[in-house]
Amino acid sequence: MATNQTKLIRGDRLMFSSFDDNALVKQIQETHNPDGLEYDVKPLLHVVENIFNSSNGSLPAIAAPVTAAKSHTEETLEDETYQNKLAGLPLELSYAIERIAREIAWKCSVGGDSHAISLSILDEFSNYSWDDKLAIALAAFALNYGEFWLIAQSYSSNQLAKSVSILKQFPDVFGRSSMLKLRLDAVRNLIKAMLDIAKCIVEFKGLSSQYNTADVTAFSTAMDHIPIAVYWTIRSIVACTFQITSLFEMGHEHIATTEASWELSSLAHKLSNLQGLLMAQLTVCYKHVDEMKFMESYQKLLRLFEIAHPDNMRVLKALLCSNDDQQPIVEGATKRRVNIDILRRKYVLLLISDLDILQEELAILEHIYNEHRKNRTWEESQYEVVWLPILRPGTLWTESTEKQFKNLQALMPWHTVYNPSVIDGAVIKFIKEVCHFETKHILVALDPQGKIACPNALPMMCIWGIKAFPFTTTREEALWKEESWRVELLVDGIDQTVLDWLSEGRFICVYGGVDIDWVRKFTSTARAVALAADIPLGMVYVGKSNPKERVRRNISTIIAEKLSHYWQDVTSIWYFWVRIESMWLSKNQQERTIENDPIMQEIMTLLSFDAGEGGWAIMNGGGSSSKLMARAKGTTFLTCLSEYSIWKEQAQQKGFLQALKDHLKELHLPHNCNRLKLPTIALKMPERVVCPECGRTMKKFTLYQCCDE
Repeated sequence: MATNQTKLIRGDRLMFSSFDDNALVKQIQETHNPDGLEYDVKPLLHVVENIFNSSNGSLPAIAAPVTAAKSHTEETLEDETYQNKLAGLPLELSYAIERIAREIAWKCSVGGDSHAISLSILDEFSNYSWDDKLAIALAAFALNYGEFWLIAQSYSSNQLAKSVSILKQFPDVFGRSSMLKLRLDAVRNLIKAMLDIAKCIVEFKGLSSQYNTADVTAFSTAMDHIPIAVYWTIRSIVACTFQITSLFEMGHEHIATTEASWELSSLAHKLSNLQGLLMAQLTVCYKHVDEMKFMESYQKLLRLFEIAHPDNMRVLKALLCSNDDQQPIVEGATKRRVNIDILRRKYVLLLISDLDILQEELAILEHIYNEHRKNRTWEESQYEVVWLPILRPGTLWTESTEKQFKNLQALMPWHTVYNPSVIDGAVIKFIKEVCHFETKHILVALDPQGKIACPNALPMMCIWGIKAFPFTTTREEALWKEESWRVELLVDGIDQTVLDWLSEGRFICVYGGVDIDWVRKFTSTARAVALAADIPLGMVYVGKSNPKERVRRNISTIIAEKLSHYWQDVTSIWYFWVRIESMWLSKNQQERTIENDPIMQEIMTLLSFDAGEGGWAIMNGGGSSSKLMARAKGTTFLTCLSEYSIWKEQAQQKGFLQALKDHLKELHLPHNCNRLKLPTIALKMPERVVCPECGRTMKKFTLYQCCDE
């Protein structure tokens, strides 16, 4: 005659194969009538997990005292926060756990249909939420399971445990421990599956309580599957309880180990599938929550810049201390980590770049930075620079990346963040969308209250240096009002010789390009015309904005043939063009165009000259009062000088530069226009660009260029 437990398993096998899911879900839902009261069951699950983990999973004939190291769960239980939560566990839950523990043990001991038992257990706490039901059921099972293992582990060393085991008929069990290993291993595997799915379901509760996930499809899908997952977990509890209870049976009618293991393995497989489905939905929900948290942080950052502050600390903490690190920056001189409080109420220039910033760019910035800090006034000492490295999307933080970062950090005399990881994703979004950072470095100026004083102060720093302090947009506008298009503006801070020539009253010719044949013809013709016109002339070669080998070869030729003054250090040539680009960026930042700003027209003309392959020249000077500037492409300028005899009398009447300009205008072909390469770090690239030569709207193309060679 078969035992009740045998009937239970055979009933389970039938249930696995024939029960309609829709009918099952309907039955499960009929047991659910929550009263809206919910509990924090995470501490309870930690206790349950500790009970399961503390069991050694086998039945040795002589159990040795447990001396293993503390598990992670045990350490969690000793945490004061969890102790407080567990101490405050409502009596209602404690009573429910004890009641369900007794009911599960009794119903499994007398046998019956496991489906009916599972539904009756669900019915016992119909007023609880799904995750609370599951936690209570697992705690009830852990109570029975823990009692069994507590006696089993102390049987050989504790007289009390041995006496209790006699009453529970345990000695016979211990004697057959090797025969039951397969079944107990299957119990242990199923317990792990139950814990995994319980943790997953509790995570959904945390999400719904903190964030609005009701409209997320993945969350709705999970909510549809959680009732069935809770049911099969309780069904698994019933199966495990039966296996433990069956060990206590009198006599020798025990279920075959393989048949029992089949049931437990089938349940573990089912729970594993359900847990996989729920985890997939949980991953989607977490992604949604991360996006919500990200946008919340971003919106908070935007609002932070819209309100007034007594100092810049709140803004700087939001930008630099996303992980609450109070020492997020490294001091430039000492290379030691310091508190951001050293930046309080100072003008802070945020140098924003990726890790591909050029050595030349750093050298120029370092030169400006160090020069500005010599013999500085108290006001000028009230600004600091902080480097914020922004890694390109997809960049992995490897040993190579870290080395590149450390090498750049070592070169910088100003403050730097100690690690790019301290820069939060919302800050990066702010930098890209509000500060318009792409890949080219920019310098965002914050005033002492943390307000953005200038979205990119780098252009004005390159043009005027410390004169641009305090690096505000207002200061930038004021400096431009004082300026005119002249050679001093082009070479200031680069070549003192040229500035000395101007003070002496010389005419200055700045010329460039890479055609060395044109350079020879132009310089010789210019010297001949200057001699004929009896004017003092100084010429300087400025090459091209990307001074590669061709420019170096040209400089060598100019030196050897003594064609003109030159800048042997190509960094000076590079910086000359950086300043020109900075002028365009500064003007563009102020939304100036060639239609409303004559200096902008001259800047764009010079940039268009540089975009071509041929030579070009501009001439200015002849006395401090001269504001005239003559310029043209190389061929036109050379032709004009070659025809000096034609406009010689005009030069004597009008003055040399005026006559030169007039004759260049006569030679100019109205549709002989150049290409134009604009810097790509503008806050807003203009939709329409007018040709500085003919005034027509230029066509727009995308150009990818590595170098000029």
